Amino acid sequence: MSNEIELLAARVRALEAEAEIRRLQARYMFLCDTPCPEFGIEDDEHRIDSILALYTADAIWEGVGAYYDGQFGRAEGHEEIRNHFRNFWNRKENSPRLVLNAHYLTSEQIHVQGDEATGQWIHMQPWLFSDGTGVLRSSRLNNAFRQVDGTWLITRTRTENVFIADLPYLFADSYPAQSVLMDPNPR
Repeated sequence: MSNEIELLAARVRALEAEAEIRRLQARYMFLCDTPCPEFGIEDDEHRIDSILALYTADAIWEGVGAYYDGQFGRAEGHEEIRNHFRNFWNRKENSPRLVLNAHYLTSEQIHVQGDEATGQWIHMQPWLFSDGTGVLRSSRLNNAFRQVDGTWLITRTRTENVFIADLPYLFADSYPAQSVLMDPNPR
């Protein structure tokens, strides 16, 4: 009987790990949306700090494959990952400005092996720029995770381009300049 209980406890731990990893990956994508829907994040530095809190100190963020190698490259550790996001959101040459970006995750696979795990997803994201142009991007993700002091964190974000397609001019004409989704005092 005790062996059955141990097996059941291991299965419950694996299911709980999958749920935590699913929330962790979704939170990362949520924080990368534009406008950022996390209430109380006033600027990109605060957003970047919130993203880095999801990563281990030795984490890797990388774009791979023919298209993403040159566009995203590889960042190792918090400071390089911080610089990656600063370059993305704070570049002066980011003209036209990104006004809308939303991440949609699908085709999930999470594999837990004790205190480590991997996860694969496909994601789509529409982008709208301030000049009315837009693109639809799709990527494959092959990410890794580790439990540190009882908390699951990201050890690797690895993204590979599936496709990028132009969207019609002003494909979205109704979108918020600022998200109030998480506002504890909605008007």
